Amino acid sequence: MPMTARDYTWLFTPGSTFTYESGDTGVIHIADGGELWLPTGRVVACDPFVYLGQGDNEPFTVAVEPGRYRVEAAVATLTRPGATPSGDPHRRVAAARLVVRDAPTATWELAVRSGQDLAELGEDEFYGYGVDAGTGAFYDAAADASFPECEGDEGPLWDAFENSTWGPGPHLVTAPDTGHNLVAFSSGWGDGVYPTWIGRTATGEVTCFVTDFFVAPDPAAVPV
Repeated sequence: MPMTARDYTWLFTPGSTFTYESGDTGVIHIADGGELWLPTGRVVACDPFVYLGQGDNEPFTVAVEPGRYRVEAAVATLTRPGATPSGDPHRRVAAARLVVRDAPTATWELAVRSGQDLAELGEDEFYGYGVDAGTGAFYDAAADASFPECEGDEGPLWDAFENSTWGPGPHLVTAPDTGHNLVAFSSGWGDGVYPTWIGRTATGEVTCFVTDFFVAPDPAAVPV
């Protein structure tokens, strides 16, 4: 069967902690990414340095009501046992969340694009987006044309990361001509393929979209 969702409520709870087999520890804090404008409600998640402005990145099949929605990141601060506290702590984005409504999530489903069939997935497989530039993002499908190709060291997306000395984010980037925006963030440990999950209430309303970057181990899978 396809991969099952983990406990994202735990992952987005400030102060949640975890320990790797190496003994390194992590503590979660929540970083605010501002409001994402979804004029059509069709959500895109991708590596923006590779795919933004290409015109061929499909939105997820599940859409939401047009509007403005909060984006936040679960950022893990990692520490080695006995390490001296640093003024430049080691931080990684463990997951990013687009919050559609502040309500408890009862169920999770993999976000898919047109043509992707969950029945075709094998055990623990998933659909996700590929990252080749160490970065992920959320934006509306209509915003793609507002951002020229973002490969290379120029443009508002590059500036947002460079001006933060390449901090993990999240970074809110707005196109001055149209007002379209996106929220970008570093993708956990870097390149790879990462799933996005859709949360729903007990009555089926969408609560959020969560991209998991596999930084924090699932507490349900850690032996007690």
